[in-house]
Amino acid sequence: MTVLVRDLRPDDPADVAAFAHVRHRALPFILWTPEGVVHRLVHTHPDARSRSLVAEEDGEVIGTAQIGLVHDSPEPGQAFLNVYVDPQRLRHGAGGLLVRTAEEHLTGEGATKLYSWVLDGPANLAFAARHGYERRRAAYFLRLDLSNAALPPLWSPPPGVELCTAAHFADDPRPMFELDAETVADEPGDVDIEFTDYETWLAETWRHPLLNRELTTVAVVDGRPAAFSVAYTDGTRYSTAMTGTVRAQRGRGLAKLAKTDSLHRARAAGYTEALTGNDTDNGPMLAINKWLGYEICATEVCHVRELG
Repeated sequence: MTVLVRDLRPDDPADVAAFAHVRHRALPFILWTPEGVVHRLVHTHPDARSRSLVAEEDGEVIGTAQIGLVHDSPEPGQAFLNVYVDPQRLRHGAGGLLVRTAEEHLTGEGATKLYSWVLDGPANLAFAARHGYERRRAAYFLRLDLSNAALPPLWSPPPGVELCTAAHFADDPRPMFELDAETVADEPGDVDIEFTDYETWLAETWRHPLLNRELTTVAVVDGRPAAFSVAYTDGTRYSTAMTGTVRAQRGRGLAKLAKTDSLHRARAAGYTEALTGNDTDNGPMLAINKWLGYEICATEVCHVRELG
């Protein structure tokens, strides 16, 4: 049996569905849909030199990779490659071939530092080490049984604070862009990100097919978004993509209020499972999620390989 690597065919529904299926099997803690896979590939900024790859064995997709340059970082040469193989099809050579193909593409585009997330298991960590990647920080995947959870009761916003949803900003999303840009800048991570391109943010984030604006709660202070909890949904599953507060309003409990409100409305809308993720050293957000009832279900470790 022969394994080969090729680009995902975004105009082939069966190919995209196979990609999403493998990702779901490898990472059931993240929402994967064909629409989301295509959106990311089609709408990622051209400067990212992004590609989605599949490893195919005798016509069957058994492995996947999403790769590209971190184009919105002030430090040039940084890149990412995230490789996941169907857990039932490991040790067929798909992972190694995907890594080699990804590295060849990224180095050809000028990458000098490669970041990759790896599930925290002996075989996965050993695979990363064999390919020259060094372990860095870790992050948790967390899950909440939304249908049976005893969510904390809602409480009234502080004086001067109003709760609404992202749908309120449908006609002019720029205030949401500004909120997202400030909170992302302070998010723990290996790579500094600068959101400066509003049109790119509209295409990649605001118009993402899984973004649920009606369940994304926004805390507004003096007419401006000050905190939010961003909701993505798929069928019966709900996922928090980001929860944060602008610097000037921190310490008031607005992020906790926004996320609690969003979870209550998600359950009322029929969603039964809530997913999220946090860096292991993001104490404040981990404390909020523990208070809400989330439990750690898996750990992923960021690795880096420096070239040259």
